[in-house]
Amino acid sequence: QVQLVESGGGLVQTGGSLRLSCVASGSTLGRYIVGWFRQAPGKKREFVATSSRSGVTTAYGDSAKGRITISRDNAKNTVYLQMYSLKPEDTAVYYCAAEADYRLGSVRRGEDEYAYWGQGTQVTVSS
Repeated sequence: QVQLVESGGGLVQTGGSLRLSCVASGSTLGRYIVGWFRQAPGKKREFVATSSRSGVTTAYGDSAKGRITISRDNAKNTVYLQMYSLKPEDTAVYYCAAEADYRLGSVRRGEDEYAYWGQGTQVTVSS
């Protein structure tokens, strides 16, 4: 069973950048599809990005597409979310999620497709 811990959140001004990290322990991250989701106050959790086990295949949600990049370093058991040109509407708690999959190139977009979740890291973008 994998445990996930996110970090890198904080307060940033509009137009700024942040890189979130998610470190896995208890298992080898390379066995898992990983995803990032976010939840703003009063809103449902939404899909942000996902990476296949190998990192070759990625997919992004519409809300932040073009301003984010998901990447992973399986040797470090870490997945990253690089965010650029941040806007106040990006303010949310960002969650890392993982799900074991035998397929190297598959990705998952639905939150109900992930069994393992981190506790989240707060990102606040000031106007």
